Amino acid sequence: MTLLLENFKEKKVETRRENGVLTPMRIALAGMLTLLFSATSALASEAELILPDLKSVKFFGDRVDGWSLLIGGLAICAFGIVFGMVQYSRIKNMKVHKSMLEISELIYGTCKTYLFTQGKFIIVLWALVAIIIAVYFAGLQKMEPAKVAIILACSLIGIMGSYTVAWFGMRINTFANSRSAFASLEGRPFPVYEIPLKSGMSIGMLLISIELFVMLCILLFINPLYAGPCFIGFAIGESLGASVLRIAGGVFTKIADIGSDLMKIVFNIKEDDARNPGVIADCTGDNAGDSVGPTADGFETYGVTGVALISFICLAVKDPAIQVQLLVWIFVMRLVMIFTSSVSYWINAAVAKARFGNAEKMDFEKPLLSLVWLTSFVSIGLTYLVSWLVIPTLGDGSMWWKFASIITCGTIAGALIPELVNMFTAVKSAYVQNIVNASRKGGAPLTILAGFCAGNFSAYWMGLTILALMAIAYGVSTVGLDVLMIAPSVFAFGLVAFGFLSMGPVTIAVDSFGPVADNAQSVYELSLIETIPNIKADIKKEFGFEPNFDKAKRFLEEADGAGNTFKATAKPVLIGTAVVGATTMIFSIIMILTQRLTVNIDKLSLLNPPFLLGLMAGGAIIYWFTAASTQAVSTGAYHAVKFIKANIKLEGATKASSEDSNKVVEICTKFAQKGMINLFLVIFFSTLAFACLDPYFFIGYLISIALFGLYQAIFMANAGGAWDNAKKYVEVDLREKGTPLHAATVIGDTVGDPFKDTSSVSMNPVIKFSTLFGVLAIELALVLSRKVNITLAIIFFVISAFFVARSFYGMRITEED
Repeated sequence: MTLLLENFKEKKVETRRENGVLTPMRIALAGMLTLLFSATSALASEAELILPDLKSVKFFGDRVDGWSLLIGGLAICAFGIVFGMVQYSRIKNMKVHKSMLEISELIYGTCKTYLFTQGKFIIVLWALVAIIIAVYFAGLQKMEPAKVAIILACSLIGIMGSYTVAWFGMRINTFANSRSAFASLEGRPFPVYEIPLKSGMSIGMLLISIELFVMLCILLFINPLYAGPCFIGFAIGESLGASVLRIAGGVFTKIADIGSDLMKIVFNIKEDDARNPGVIADCTGDNAGDSVGPTADGFETYGVTGVALISFICLAVKDPAIQVQLLVWIFVMRLVMIFTSSVSYWINAAVAKARFGNAEKMDFEKPLLSLVWLTSFVSIGLTYLVSWLVIPTLGDGSMWWKFASIITCGTIAGALIPELVNMFTAVKSAYVQNIVNASRKGGAPLTILAGFCAGNFSAYWMGLTILALMAIAYGVSTVGLDVLMIAPSVFAFGLVAFGFLSMGPVTIAVDSFGPVADNAQSVYELSLIETIPNIKADIKKEFGFEPNFDKAKRFLEEADGAGNTFKATAKPVLIGTAVVGATTMIFSIIMILTQRLTVNIDKLSLLNPPFLLGLMAGGAIIYWFTAASTQAVSTGAYHAVKFIKANIKLEGATKASSEDSNKVVEICTKFAQKGMINLFLVIFFSTLAFACLDPYFFIGYLISIALFGLYQAIFMANAGGAWDNAKKYVEVDLREKGTPLHAATVIGDTVGDPFKDTSSVSMNPVIKFSTLFGVLAIELALVLSRKVNITLAIIFFVISAFFVARSFYGMRITEED
């Protein structure tokens, strides 16, 4: 192994241009692994999170120790990576007409520029975080420079992990969009369903496998005394990368989307009209916001949830042997998720092909829902089976089924949430139909009110569902788990979050279906394939079939509607995971403050004013964040609309010039960057300010942003999804484009755009970054004097308040504009 790693580190990476997995992604992956394996030389430290020796406990009848068992897990990770790359290769090699290929490569080119820009920005922000890490470990903990460098390296690995999987997701989706658009010409709906899902599964499998591979390497190859801080560094890095890519991507995509959509009303032109300079930016935004952002977010979510559980086990479980059993069990269950998702995907693909392979019509949502439920059933079965095999003697011998039952609560949530989202956002659901009916007579005002109702109702029902499943998990945790650990209910909540993710690759796959389906429709229109002379004869000669343009457009529109619904399903899963998982990480901070729950418990009460005031502060931050992210979108959209209206050429032109399209992309990027600077720096300095002000105030603050963020995110995501599909129903099912009804629903969708794809989805990384960075911030505050803490709290708060003011006054639309 050592020789292999040394060869890897010495290997030079070619920097050639290619049309496959691009060089920047390969360099990032190579750099991530090189940095990781360079950390294996780390010496012991005085770290808080001391991991147990995995070789000290044996499994399967004392035949294999924990370390050897997890070494085998690296092979499963390799399988997941190979699975993703094979699917990638197959999609890349699918047939596609050159007119569509040109458009998808143009979209990819703008996406590539966007990702390079964000990569530079992430490094600048990482420098801020690195300063805090270095000050704490080197300045206050007196840690050796080499050890601090390893922690910083792990944070860079986290960033590169998020960035690498985001790049992969963007690249494969820009392959899949043109292939899916071309496949629709054959006149069958099944390829229009199959290709986007295949692309999504490759992303999901690669994402989970790389994240798990890195975490296993930290666990297996870094000194146990030192691995804890490395896990925290890794999680902070991936959280930082995901925050930037998710938030900035959300701002970018909705500026472009609004700028493009409003032209339909202003000039009464069709969707994705090639003469509209905003359409290319909209397609880029579909990838930046709905592919790059969620992929990085998903990578971070799985890592942060794992780190939260590892932290809990190290801090709340006293017996090292039990720690080993729980750590090994956690990682084995994560490996099972890769196997479960791949098997379920293959079974569902075979069934779907048998049912719809040659069908003239199909409901695109049905096979997607069946995949979710099939994966959940297989996951639940294997959760019990593998738990029984790995930890049959843990505790009194009954712990295996208790832990499996708690995880199952989360797995059920992961299956129920798509059903609930479907109830509120599906094209033909009662809530979406209510929006359409309200719009017909009441216009845009009633459109907006009906969407608000849908979002608020969804927050109630989804909140109760999560509450009920968490309550069941709590009930199970009261039956004997206290003999193993302190605060077993907190561990139970962490396992519920873990269960949310038990269908990881499938959750990512159905989410990724949306941007590919949306882009495919745009690629079709922008290619102008119907206007190419002798196109039917050329396609017949080159590809062996006669294209059916009418069916193609209908199938692409229907797939886009299904994609809108399933784009919405992953959002509550990820935000729910962030909130429930944050509970476990917050507990780690509480353990530090209370010396393992032995002192100051009374300060975690509503009777303690700082704790109560912290709860108030968290709500204020969530509402500011909602406003600031929406303000960035609305101001950017204003400038995009202004430019498009001034430069769109509808007479004598078949498509917009590349210069005008690039200008719109430039406007979107500019305001995404400006908005992101304000958003991130307020969160960064607020976390430092509140941690220094009072530790129990800070605990209340973290709890508050999690709870306020959960309901705000669910409300906004589902309201936006309902508005979007109301518009889609009017366009596809009623075929009333260009009517007052259509105009009303377009306005509703414009309001819903930043709701569902900017503000709501960005709360997930904000909650996780605040909690993770909060672990470091609170420890930093605890070693400083009270006078220094108060001084720093005032300074940091003033800085954060400056950027709060700037997020409005520096971003507002003025008379000069």
